Amino acid sequence: MTLLSAVLTAWLAAALAERSAVVVQAPDSPVRIDRASVLQGADGPPIILYSATNVTDTGVDEFTVMAFVFDANGGLKARQTAPGRRTLDAHGTKYSTLVLDGSPVESTYQIVIGVNQAQRVGSETWWHTDLQPAAEAAVPLKKP
Repeated sequence: MTLLSAVLTAWLAAALAERSAVVVQAPDSPVRIDRASVLQGADGPPIILYSATNVTDTGVDEFTVMAFVFDANGGLKARQTAPGRRTLDAHGTKYSTLVLDGSPVESTYQIVIGVNQAQRVGSETWWHTDLQPAAEAAVPLKKP
């Protein structure tokens, strides 16, 4: 049984590659991405698995996450916004995914993720920020 378990574990590790995504955020963001991993199988697009935490004393009704894809030289290749995530209790954490199916993503590409807008419970106002400058600073262009 131990041998079977070891073989299955090795097979799963080979079938699914995992690497970290770079996390950026505005200092006043009500929602923080704690951890983000890019999962890539043999087939299909990469998937970002992330955890998001509400850092305020007020619930969040909805928030959105944006991912940026940079090539090996640091050039921005794509931006993708996840569908809105619902209901994040005060100081609560939620796990979610974002499928990067907007354009091809090579294994040498850097993925950057962050929360770009949020709406508190009972509010009509959205908090929002432009994450692109922070994403570009996190993956600087390489000189030829």
